[in-house]
Amino acid sequence: MAKYTLDQLARLIDHTNLKADATRADIEKLCAEAKQYRFASACFNQVKSAVGKKALAGTDIKACSVVGFPLGQTTIESKVFETKNALENGANEIDCVINISEAREGNWDYIKREMEAIVTICNQHGAHSKVIFENCYLTKDEIAKLCEIASVVRPSFVKTSTGTTSSGARAEDIALMSKLTPDDIGVKASGGIRTADTFINMIRNGATRVGASAGIAIIEEVKQRHFSNGEQYLEL
Repeated sequence: MAKYTLDQLARLIDHTNLKADATRADIEKLCAEAKQYRFASACFNQVKSAVGKKALAGTDIKACSVVGFPLGQTTIESKVFETKNALENGANEIDCVINISEAREGNWDYIKREMEAIVTICNQHGAHSKVIFENCYLTKDEIAKLCEIASVVRPSFVKTSTGTTSSGARAEDIALMSKLTPDDIGVKASGGIRTADTFINMIRNGATRVGASAGIAIIEEVKQRHFSNGEQYLEL
């Protein structure tokens, strides 16, 4: 078990707005909230990378852009271009969806090449890389194989899901991914995390980052329930 201050818990959250109709003002608001609550990052669609960079300038809050989102069904070359473009426009974290159909077909060489391409570019730019599995489409054996590949390629994080499908993060998947990857590869839970209880359960099962559009509500609930009587730490 570990002890967390409220600030440390907030620093586990990627504050997210991936709506198709999110405006410049929406992303500026997202970034202002990320700065106020000291979240790990503000996460937005790739096209808003420059907006996020400007809004987060002078802070240590990361500008997180998604690539191949949400389906993952573009070529490696397309994802490489999208990643480079996002980084050039100011992103310093990339969440990239794997080619899920190739994983389902067991084309692991393709998955490794794709993952290597994205991780290499991010490393060259000093940026964090997160690879999204979309676990709801995968068997436990397929998740395990992706973790095996990630353990060799070494992205910064492996991530459960995009949050756009019928099933988001599951505690049992977090526990499995945490078990099957080295300690220095983070595990990000994303999708359907809207309450303090769900957030805390993900951390207890091994999540080291949580993607959520409800980050403010989560932290306010945690604060009220666990820090309102002068407590300094929450043990998880």
